[in-house]
Amino acid sequence: MKRIVLISFFLINAEKIFAQQAFTILPLHEFILKVKKQHPLAKVAAITEEKAEANIQIAEGSFDPVLDIEANTKTFGSKNYYRYKNGEIKIPLPIGDFKTGIENNAGQFLSSEITKGKSSYSGFEFPLAKGLIIDKRRAALRQAKIALNENKQQRNMMMNDLLLDAYTSYNEWAGAYKLYNIFSEYVIVSAARLRLVKISFTSGDRAAMDTTEAFIQTQNFMLLQNEAFMALNTAKFQMNNFLWDENENTQQLEENIVPDTLVLNENIQQSSLQNLLTESNAANPFLLQYRYKIKGLEIEKKLKFQNLLPEINAKANLLNRNFNPLKNAGLPLLENNNRWGIAIKIPLLFRQGRGEYKMAKLKLQENNLLFKQKTVETENKIKDYYNRVAILQTQLATSNNALLNYAALLKNELLRFNNGESSLFLVNSRENKVLEMKQKIIELQVKLSKATYTLNWAGGLLNKQ
Repeated sequence: MKRIVLISFFLINAEKIFAQQAFTILPLHEFILKVKKQHPLAKVAAITEEKAEANIQIAEGSFDPVLDIEANTKTFGSKNYYRYKNGEIKIPLPIGDFKTGIENNAGQFLSSEITKGKSSYSGFEFPLAKGLIIDKRRAALRQAKIALNENKQQRNMMMNDLLLDAYTSYNEWAGAYKLYNIFSEYVIVSAARLRLVKISFTSGDRAAMDTTEAFIQTQNFMLLQNEAFMALNTAKFQMNNFLWDENENTQQLEENIVPDTLVLNENIQQSSLQNLLTESNAANPFLLQYRYKIKGLEIEKKLKFQNLLPEINAKANLLNRNFNPLKNAGLPLLENNNRWGIAIKIPLLFRQGRGEYKMAKLKLQENNLLFKQKTVETENKIKDYYNRVAILQTQLATSNNALLNYAALLKNELLRFNNGESSLFLVNSRENKVLEMKQKIIELQVKLSKATYTLNWAGGLLNKQ
C-alpha cells in the first residue's frame, strides 16, 4: 500500500521521465534562424527587394550618355550625291540634354541646310514649361527609389507572416511533445499501480473491483497517449514545412530531435499597449508600404500636372569648323556660328492633361483613405491581441493555482485510501482531475505563446525579435 501511495505521489510531480534518453533538442532561436536563412519564402522575399534594385538601375539608364553614329552615302550614275558621317554624344541632364557631335559631309547634292566638310557642334536642349519641374525620366527614377523602400516593406511583410507560422508550428510541436510525455508518464505509473493492485488482490488486501478500476485507468491513459502521439506526428509534419537546407532541399525531423518545451514556460514581457501602438505606427511594414505607395502617387500627380502646361522646348548650339566642338565656347553664343530654335506645342482644350491629372488626384485620395482605414484596423487588431494575451495570462495563473489544489486533494485522497477510508475509484477521479488540469495548462501555454507572437505580428514587429 505504501508503494501505491509513493507511486501516485510521484505521478503528481513527475514531468521528465524520458529526459534521460538520448534526445537532441532543437532550440527555438536556432530553428527561427534556419527559417530566416534557408526557407524558400525567405529567399523569395529577398528576391523581391533585388527586383526593386534592378528597377532603379533601369530608371537610371535613362540618364546614361548615348553615343549615336550614323553614316549614309549615295552614288548614282557616277555621281556622288552625298556622303554623311555624323557622330553625336547625348548626355542627359537633370533638366534637358547636352549634345555634342562632329559631322563630315560631302557630295554634289547636299541639302542647303547641311554644312559641307568637317564641322562640329555642342549645345543644350531644355524645356521651359512642361517638363521643367519634373519629367518622365526623373519621375521614374524617384518612383523606383520609393518602390525599393516599398518592396523592402513587402519583404518584411512576407517575413512577418512566415515567422508567425514558424513560431506557431514550433510551439504547437512543443505542446504536443510535452502532452505526449505526460500521458506516457501516466501510462507507466498506472501500469505499475495495476501490477501492485493485482499483487494486493492476490494477497487478499484488495477487492477484485480495485483491479478493474486500475485496469480501466491504465486503458484510459493509453488511449490518451495514442491520441497525443497522433497529434505529435501531425505537429512534426507541420514543422517539416519549415526545414530546408542551404541547397533548397527539404529536410525531415529525425526521431531523436525534440523541441525545447521550456519555451512554453517563458513569460514573454510585452511593452505597454501605447508603446506597441507607437512602435507599430513607425515600423509596421504593412503601413509603411502604404506610406511609400502614397509618396509614389504624389510624384505621379506632379508628373501629370505637367500635362496642363504648354510644351515649350528651346535649343541652342555652338557651331565650329573642323572637329572642335568647344572652340569659341567663351564667345557670346548668339553672335555668330550658332543654331538655335524654339518649339511650342499647346493643346487647345487640355482634356487629356486634365483627365490624367484628375485620375492621379483620385488615386492619391483613394490610397490616403485606405491608409487611414488600415491604420485603424491595425490598431484595433493590436488592442484585441493585447487583451487576449492579458486574459490568457490570467487564465494560466488561475489554472496553475487550480492544479496545486487538485494535487492537494489527490494527496489527501491517497492518504485516506492508505488508511482504508477511500476507494481506488475516488483516487482515480482525483488523479484524472490533475491530469485534465495539466492538459489544460499546456493548451493555455500554447495559446498564450501563439497570442503573444500574433500580437507582435499584428504590429509588424515579429521580424525584429
